[in-house]
Amino acid sequence: MSPEIGRILLVIGLLLIVVGGLAALGVRLPFGRLPGDIAITGEHGGLFIPIGTMIVISLILTLLANLFLRR
Repeated sequence: MSPEIGRILLVIGLLLIVVGGLAALGVRLPFGRLPGDIAITGEHGGLFIPIGTMIVISLILTLLANLFLRR
């Protein structure tokens, strides 16, 4: 395993710890009800499809990957 992959895994782990800590404290992240998200509610339940949120998270992860994997 190369040192670069180790650094990437370390950064991802630290980000997960920070996000988990914020969630445990009750802090709401700014994702979840963006324009483009589909929410269908009915009498017996609902359906939530976070298309807009998935696009934003994908863009952020792509930018981070390009920053860390650039040679």
